[in-house]
Amino acid sequence: MNNKFKNTIDFGVIGLGRFGYALATTLARAGKEVVVLDRDPDKVKSITQEVEQAFVAERLDKATLVEAGINNCKVVVICVAEKIDVSILTTLNVIELGVDRVLAKAVSPEHGNVLKKIGAEVVYPEKDMAERLATSLMYSDVLERIDIAHEYAIEEVRVPRCYWGRTIEQTNIRKKFGLNIIALIKSDHTNVELRPDTVLGEGDIIVVIGKHGSLSRFEESCFPEKV
Repeated sequence: MNNKFKNTIDFGVIGLGRFGYALATTLARAGKEVVVLDRDPDKVKSITQEVEQAFVAERLDKATLVEAGINNCKVVVICVAEKIDVSILTTLNVIELGVDRVLAKAVSPEHGNVLKKIGAEVVYPEKDMAERLATSLMYSDVLERIDIAHEYAIEEVRVPRCYWGRTIEQTNIRKKFGLNIIALIKSDHTNVELRPDTVLGEGDIIVVIGKHGSLSRFEESCFPEKV
């Protein structure tokens, strides 16, 4: 193993199960620099067409992680949750290497609690997917929702009928729901330089950010027929 990339790397993904593989390929297709590690040579070989930096790693000790460049990553996601002891030790090693943000997949609340105590953000893929599905089933106007922290999420949503023809300032969305509109999509054109007098129209899509509870109140208020 010899990682020629010594500068900062966007993402590290450790473990190429279904979750890790999908995560790594999605990030790579979005133009992010990604380094991946797995002990299975076949899995590593299969992802080399998507990810330039892919390494076979029998062990996940600090020396191996450093050799692969994991210590240079801004964000590292540990996706080896099925082997809880390996998950915990690998997570601890990555945290001790000084990576700014470390996320780890958990298979149970108990597993998640240990990961939290050693300093990782915890991901429950099946739970998160179920919550996203429930949201999409209840609110068909909610197009996408991405959790960005324990309390916060970004949501892409069709402009509610009650906002058609109103300016962003007139919606009063920040004061009423505690949400911020960070982008407006009109006919596939995305505008992130929004003004208070920007007018929202039928068919437009807004991207909002806020706490989970605030987003839920917004959905219940603006799409009551979907509840």
